[in-house]
Amino acid sequence: MKKILIVEGNLREENQNFSTSGIQTHTQSLQDSLANFTNELDMDVVNPSSDEDIDTKAKELNKYDGLIWGGSSLNIYNDTPEIRRQIQFMKECQKKVKNILAICWGMQVAVTAAGGVVKKSSNGAHIGIANQLIINEQGIKHPLYSGKKNNFNTPAFNFDEVATLPENGVCLASNKINKVQSMYFKINNNNVWGLQYHPEITYQKMIQLIKFRKDRLIETRKVFANHDQVDEHISFIEKEISISDNQQRMIELKNWLNSF
Repeated sequence: MKKILIVEGNLREENQNFSTSGIQTHTQSLQDSLANFTNELDMDVVNPSSDEDIDTKAKELNKYDGLIWGGSSLNIYNDTPEIRRQIQFMKECQKKVKNILAICWGMQVAVTAAGGVVKKSSNGAHIGIANQLIINEQGIKHPLYSGKKNNFNTPAFNFDEVATLPENGVCLASNKINKVQSMYFKINNNNVWGLQYHPEITYQKMIQLIKFRKDRLIETRKVFANHDQVDEHISFIEKEISISDNQQRMIELKNWLNSF
């Protein structure tokens, strides 16, 4: 049985907001998605921003076969104490855990901890969906994309992007919004697979998140001009649900589990 550590990227307060609104936390979504492939996982969960004993937990990282670091509503360049705690914990993970899958915020933390750079995206945001991801030649050869159809759409929710890869980092897929939609690098002889999108989150949950964040998306993020535009975008995602294949959507998770 593989022993997996799941790292929750959201602050405890944000997860409480999710729960109050009837939305799964990202950790719960990940656990549900992994269960589609196997029940033979021994999983622990940590929250580097909120767990008071995180330094003790960092000393026990060698016992894990793999680690999955999920999404968050944070922006890494804001440089808060909570974000610094996550970066420091990621540095410890990169020393001690052989196999790391870093998803969206997780990839941004992994890149930053390894010396790369993350900035606000210059080409806009992904709100619930990313379109027309193209796997490049390096990605086609990489086990991350074994069995994955090229030129795919996927759940995604991000405003930031990897601007500079870490040393030895290799981009595996891109689209018109983010040049680095997925990547791979080795650090301290450990493997880091990174995804800017969310194979572990359903489109249905993405719609919940859009509704939950509707006012922020209009007034603060200024992604939409009004509620009608939000509703139109939700309708677009609902059409994607009718044609999407859940096994294809989550195949990156399956491939990562099969890689060690």
